[in-house]
Amino acid sequence: MRLKKLIQSGAVSLCALSFNAAQAATGGEPAAVIQVDVASCLAAAAADDMDKAATACAAVIDDEKTAKADLIKALIARAALHARHDQIDRAIADDSRVLSLDPALADIWNARGELWLKKGDKPKAVQDFGAALKIDPNHEKAKANHKAMAREIERIGAQMAVAGKPSFNCRSAARAVEKAICGNRELADLDREIFGSNARAIREARNPAEAKSLQREQDEFIARRNAGYGRAGYDLKKAMQERLQRINGVDGY
Repeated sequence: MRLKKLIQSGAVSLCALSFNAAQAATGGEPAAVIQVDVASCLAAAAADDMDKAATACAAVIDDEKTAKADLIKALIARAALHARHDQIDRAIADDSRVLSLDPALADIWNARGELWLKKGDKPKAVQDFGAALKIDPNHEKAKANHKAMAREIERIGAQMAVAGKPSFNCRSAARAVEKAICGNRELADLDREIFGSNARAIREARNPAEAKSLQREQDEFIARRNAGYGRAGYDLKKAMQERLQRINGVDGY
């Protein structure tokens, strides 16, 4: 829809150009400024023709005589084309230039936010979605994107809060193996995963007897871990990884 409107608008500019040329040919007053043909750029982009669009749009974008409105149309069209072909950095560059020319375009803030998201830059994505909503609080796509990202950031924050922390309180760690787990981020994460996976398995047990059996397995693992740590040949990390796999299954579930 956005490209269709741009093409229609570009066609009007093209007609104006033809009219001015005709005036000049018949001795009329020549146009003060010759307008650049943006219609070819918009049409090529809408047709998803990368080769034609590259030439036609560059002719508009790189021409110092291009009117601001036409420059914005060409940049938006080329950015959309780049995005469809996963040329994310180029699309971001074009959208960024558009926003430098007209920072009041909520659609472009949202579009660039989605591009940042594809690159994995979630903070920048959230900023752009927020900017779109400041301009248009009822922008549906920006609202949905911002809400989804807010939840994602909250989830990431929760994960970061427990990262490197085991399932038990390190302040009360007395055994050597517990101190070793507290002192190693990877082992601490493994311990927390084992605890969480075991709790999930018990919750999903088919009956109380199965739940009791699962807990007994966990208790036996901890007893073997406590007794084995420090002995020659005992690999704590390997033992913990095997326990996690045992709980979750080979496929991780």
